[in-house]
Order: sequence, then structure tokens, then C-alpha cells
Amino acid sequence: MPSGIPVGQLSPQMRERYGIRPTPWWGFMGIGAVVLAFAAALGYVGYQLAAPGIDYQVLSWRVVADDRVDITYEVTRAENADVYCVLRAQDSTWADVGYAVAVLPRGTTYVQQTYALRTIAPAYGIEVLGCAAGGPPTSVPPPQFPPGVVPPEQPWTP
Repeated sequence: MPSGIPVGQLSPQMRERYGIRPTPWWGFMGIGAVVLAFAAALGYVGYQLAAPGIDYQVLSWRVVADDRVDITYEVTRAENADVYCVLRAQDSTWADVGYAVAVLPRGTTYVQQTYALRTIAPAYGIEVLGCAAGGPPTSVPPPQFPPGVVPPEQPWTP
């Protein structure tokens, strides 16, 4: 419990007897650095939560032929950015049968796109792996075609 007497008024013998030592300057610096790092982390998390991101979702897909599937998906994004979305079709063994990067030019904040994806076999499952502004997303897996299979040219054309 602190006393009402300032530490600077105590004699050196009294400070020694009762174990009163001044806090070193580096202690205050360490506490300040920890508080500053915590505030920076909170600011970063707050910015990530408040920043407008890119939302995407598959709306529907339809196998048109053994070498084609139509994917309809939506993207909500900032209107001043080109968006690149990675689309993938897989067969029943989960091997890739189609893989493409679709580009959505800048414009409105909401885009509903239908993409004709060329496949090497009938598709069993479809997904949008990811979307990113300014270039293809780097956090999506690369194409996973069976060994020796050449990915088909995109998009599908008759």
C-alpha cells in the first residue's frame, strides 16, 4: 500500500530497509512497447473486418456435355477493381477435369457471371476456389489433373 510520503523524500537508509527501489527507465519502455504492439494488432484486426472484401458464391451449374459445364456465380466487390476468379470442375474421384481463371472487368459492385468451362470428362462437382482484385488469387490450390493429362483450353468454344 503506498504511503503519503514521496519516495524522493525518504533517506537512502529508509529506501534500503523497506525495499523501495525506483522503477528503471527500461521497464517503462517495455510496458510502452507491449501496449503499442497490442494497439497495432487491434487496429489491424479492425481494419480487416471493416475493409470491403470480395464475396463470391456459386449460384448454379449445369453439365451441358461431356466436355462442358456452365457455372453461374456471383461476385460482390469494389467497383473500381478488376477481379480474377479461379473456377474448378472435378470428377467423382475428385480429380480436376476443368480449371480456369475468369476475369471480371471493373464496373458494378455486384456481378452475376455464367462461364462455359471446358472439361476433359463429365463434371461431378464445381466450385469457385477464390477471387482476388488485380490478379489471380495466390492462396488457391493449383490445377490437380491426373498425371499426363493436359488441361483443356479455356473457355469452351464450339
